[in-house]
Amino acid sequence: MISASSCSPSRILFKSFFLLSFCSLFCLFFLTKTTYSADNTEATYKNLEIFSNVLSILEKNYVEKIDPEEVIQGAVKGMLTSLDPHSSYMKPEDFKELQEETKGSFSGIGIEITIRDGILTVVSPIEGTPAFKKGLKARDMIVKIEDESTKDMTLMEAVKKLRGPKGSEVTISILREGWVDLKRITIVRNIIPLVSVKFKFIEPGFAYVRITNFQAKTTNELKKALEKLSGEEKIKGLILDLRSNPGGLLEQAVKVSDLFLKEGVIVSTRGRLSDQDMTRKAHSSGKDYTFPIIILVNEGSASAAEIVAGALQDHKRALILGAQTFGKGSVQTVIPMPSGAGLRLTTARYYTPKGVSIQAKGITPDIVVPTEIQDDSKAAKKPKKPHFLREKDLKHHIKNGGVLKKEPKESKEESKKEKDEATSAATSDEEYDLSKEEKDRELVKKDKQLHTALLMLKGLHVFETLKP
Repeated sequence: MISASSCSPSRILFKSFFLLSFCSLFCLFFLTKTTYSADNTEATYKNLEIFSNVLSILEKNYVEKIDPEEVIQGAVKGMLTSLDPHSSYMKPEDFKELQEETKGSFSGIGIEITIRDGILTVVSPIEGTPAFKKGLKARDMIVKIEDESTKDMTLMEAVKKLRGPKGSEVTISILREGWVDLKRITIVRNIIPLVSVKFKFIEPGFAYVRITNFQAKTTNELKKALEKLSGEEKIKGLILDLRSNPGGLLEQAVKVSDLFLKEGVIVSTRGRLSDQDMTRKAHSSGKDYTFPIIILVNEGSASAAEIVAGALQDHKRALILGAQTFGKGSVQTVIPMPSGAGLRLTTARYYTPKGVSIQAKGITPDIVVPTEIQDDSKAAKKPKKPHFLREKDLKHHIKNGGVLKKEPKESKEESKKEKDEATSAATSDEEYDLSKEEKDRELVKKDKQLHTALLMLKGLHVFETLKP
């Protein structure tokens, strides 16, 4: 039996760490203005007592001496990961790294990842990056990083291991559906060239703009792209490609939507606390883009990409074509802790202008054109439909919020939630080579979704010319 009155120096150290953790949590509750009833407070203290007892038992009986700080941080991580896939605890060094990333570029292999059933899983490789060139695909399971198992590894830990100096190597072992054995792949890290906006004319008058992610200068880059295209010839129709766009900054999604809307709600958020409720609305801008728009989406279109698609769809400003989107309709708020660490908490849900929740559902295209990929095997004659990972497939994902009953208040200042899925990227003026017309036509023919969108835009233009 362990005496409750034992007061060894290590026991005192344990209790000091525990008290510090409890005080930090108390400060968090105070800062977020969360109120508890007497019953809730009593239940919380009772469970904290259990936690304290477990710490004491570990300190006394565990086979090896344990680090109190490490144990408590592990408990905090477990508490957050049990809530939903997007809430997490960041150590001071990880939090500092996140803050630095939002200001510039980073060196790594270039994949969007998540945790599925305790295994690190690829959501999508980022176009043009080392991982993309090595053939990594959505749903690939990264079983090992440098011979270390990724089972129960946190996202931040995995990201830290995958990133490194430009030119350095990292070896990962992946397993893909249908494979029997693991495949080891060595990838040379590089500066991730996350060019936010790429553009070209795929046919005279019909413009194609691809937004790869939403970063700090996305709206300005999009404006420049449209100006450059308009300067070459009149735009008869625009294809806005948001396929495999993992999201990024909320504010940029709002501003991109605002370019094509004159009035009305763009997006709303609703959380437990009133100050988490907000409405972002469109404002009449100097430019009036009247050309028809078709937005391409697929299973990898998430978060900010879904906000843009949902806003333009609800206002009937664009047709949405492709496959059902990812369904990441939750807002994450980054809260600094006194120790220098950070908490990334899910605090609200996104709602489209019609008040429909995106969470675990996504955006349903107006015109469904399934995503197809070419089979790797030589025997395959037809492209097959890939199995993409969606929000609803993630363990502990929060439920869909249904339809809003009333409109939340409009935010009067910049929302603190702009760091939603904060994306790090270097900006660039890079664009498609407009001289590769023949190659472009062949690529359009092979891309069923893009080809269908082009045919529809051409048809809409013909109907416009038939008007009396």
